[in-house]
Amino acid sequence: MNFKLTTQDKNSKARAGSFETDHGIIETPRFMPVGTQGTVKAVSQKVLKDEIKAPIILGNTYHLYLRPGMEIIEEAGGLHKFMNWDNAILTDSGGFQIYSLSDLRKIKNDGVHFKSHLDGSKHFFSPEIVIDIERTIGSDIMMVLDECTPYPCEYDYAVKSTQLTSDWAVLNKEAFDNSKPKYGHKQFLFGIVQGSVYKELREKSALDLVKLDFDGYAIGGLAVGEPAEKMYEMVNFTNDFLPEDKPRYLMGVGRPENILEAIERGVDMFDCVMPTRNARNAYLFTSEGIVSIRNAGYKNDFTPLDKECDCYTCKNFTKAYLRHLFNAREILGLELATIHNLRFYLNLTNTAREKIIEGNFLEWKEKIISKLTVNVNLNMEK
Repeated sequence: MNFKLTTQDKNSKARAGSFETDHGIIETPRFMPVGTQGTVKAVSQKVLKDEIKAPIILGNTYHLYLRPGMEIIEEAGGLHKFMNWDNAILTDSGGFQIYSLSDLRKIKNDGVHFKSHLDGSKHFFSPEIVIDIERTIGSDIMMVLDECTPYPCEYDYAVKSTQLTSDWAVLNKEAFDNSKPKYGHKQFLFGIVQGSVYKELREKSALDLVKLDFDGYAIGGLAVGEPAEKMYEMVNFTNDFLPEDKPRYLMGVGRPENILEAIERGVDMFDCVMPTRNARNAYLFTSEGIVSIRNAGYKNDFTPLDKECDCYTCKNFTKAYLRHLFNAREILGLELATIHNLRFYLNLTNTAREKIIEGNFLEWKEKIISKLTVNVNLNMEK
């Protein structure tokens, strides 16, 4: 992967860059909408590409493996063709989903035995099997199989888990190097740094992975319950051990303020279900703070949701109409809310990139970040 560092901020670790896939150029910092099962919930691929302007989305190996299954995806010609998406795709290895199935899985040195959350059927993921699955999916960026530790996590367990992730990384890399893409486009492989909230383990994990020379590196095992400041500390520390000429991806993060703090600390890529999940529950991110659009205060509010947003929702509909759609349980409300929240996240990382290049990222970040956490509804009541 040819990662080009466009600009390095002089006053922080924030950086603007880009890398090329066979399905398009990805400029960083970059937020990736989550399309777990081959779809970003509540929006079509056309809207995702033309309105939300997402150059890359995320799919999930675990879910796609279970449904529709690899035979269907391979017969379709890969996930891009199956879902009619010609921009880039990153696939998580399924490690986090298996982590969340704590009562349904058993971790061993050679992989993970688990039961499907759909029907209880038994399955096994090893590093080699996961690489084969991701080759069949055909994602542009593949993630290694890792173990995501919980928080809090006992030190002794974290030591064993971190070593297991390092051991699996070797097997992942060997399987990747000994296999080829199935659909004629390049695939890249990212390693995942683990180590819970222990600096010495984060350092060891990062150094173990860097020796294997992955195409990029992810920071995993955060945003699992630890305090935000601890997450920022681990991100800042870990990035010091990762190559400057490879993309850095903070997995599963997060809120807008989390993303800006992580950009300041040197992260390039993000994903999270928050913008889509919150949208479906009528919680909307705006330049003035968080809006709960069901609030009665919007009943007669015929102004746009966010005057600073350029999305289809904000240009064409009012808060009163959005409130009506949610209260009437109309499906259009879910779509319009999702369009806005995703556009807001994409705009946020796009603007961060612009400010890094202009040389005033920190000044801009300090001005905007205080607004992002405001509960607009509470201010209305005051």
